[in-house]
Amino acid sequence: MSLMSLSIRRHKRSSSTATPIGLLAGSGRFPILFAETAQQLGLPVACVAIRDEASEELRPLCASFDIVPVTKLGGMIRTFKKRGAEQIIMAGKVHKAVAFTPGRVFRMMPDWRMVQFWCNRLRDHKDDSILLGVIAEFERDGLKFGSALDFCPELLVAKGILTRRSPSVAELRDIRFGWELAKEMGRLDVGQSVAVKECAALAIEAIEGTDRCIERAGQYCRSGGWTLVKVAKPQQDMRFDVPTIGIDTIENLHKAGARVLAIEAKMTIVVDQPDVVRLADRYGITIVAFEHDEMAA
Repeated sequence: MSLMSLSIRRHKRSSSTATPIGLLAGSGRFPILFAETAQQLGLPVACVAIRDEASEELRPLCASFDIVPVTKLGGMIRTFKKRGAEQIIMAGKVHKAVAFTPGRVFRMMPDWRMVQFWCNRLRDHKDDSILLGVIAEFERDGLKFGSALDFCPELLVAKGILTRRSPSVAELRDIRFGWELAKEMGRLDVGQSVAVKECAALAIEAIEGTDRCIERAGQYCRSGGWTLVKVAKPQQDMRFDVPTIGIDTIENLHKAGARVLAIEAKMTIVVDQPDVVRLADRYGITIVAFEHDEMAA
């Protein structure tokens, strides 16, 4: 049993005086689902919402709700300490591309803690380097990170074909081909998704994220019928950046002409899974979840 799981039990035994769980919230439905689960467990949530990323839907679900710019690292840490949170959960996406826009220093106005972190403590600006570095900065102040999946493990997809339609033999070849590429891109900490048709890579996810990768694949493959493979990194840390799909993923795949979505079982979050599967069936998109050992065989 994980330390976070033990913490959940302690919280549930004394919910009236529970120390709040800290939620560092980015965009998407995942932070909302986490906050709803914590509320059902009787656990107060101290939310630090990333400005321009986190949803206002979180506000009524949390004991406290503070909005902090992504560049105010010191501000995030001070806010969690002020709210009494000792354990922090990171959930939701933060769009990294904003860090490379013109005039970024003046537009984003980092605090001194962020300046020191970004300029002096990072060896590179890969996703894992940044996120593990952020965790280390929090730990300097006695704040520990756990995984949201200790609270809601049911969000991880089980092995199997989720939709009515199974992948064809040709599509299975594309899945195997794309799986190997996606795992290598994950090992390099570049991205988690690869779009494939006829064992050719159409698009590889990088800083733009999965949705824009899907869009590019559709632009390059006007005939449609292609496959998206989305997997966990070989070195996946389940505290952050866990592969996630939802309704928007299926809508974007449909618009771009995709036919198959292959994901990694037990390592991928499917947000609102019944709705996702129903929509995929409506559009004729296959969703299949494989374990890595099956693809590596």
